[in-house]
Amino acid sequence: MSDAIHLERCDPGRNLARFYRLELCQTLFGEVVLVRRWGRIGTRGRVFQSVMESQTDGERSLQYWHQKKHRRGYRAV
Repeated sequence: MSDAIHLERCDPGRNLARFYRLELCQTLFGEVVLVRRWGRIGTRGRVFQSVMESQTDGERSLQYWHQKKHRRGYRAV
């Protein structure tokens, strides 16, 4: 199981080139984890992992972050 969404936000006038990646994964122990990666395009960026209570909670959180970033101007690539 791995659902991934890759988003980017670019504005050359402001020298802005960012990415945001959301991925819902399952660990070897069966836990559902939401992995968020973000940073400037061309860099490794930062990573944050959140362990979810259930698959449904993970999907809900994935959708929340996707909508939040979409409102901020990020678009799916």
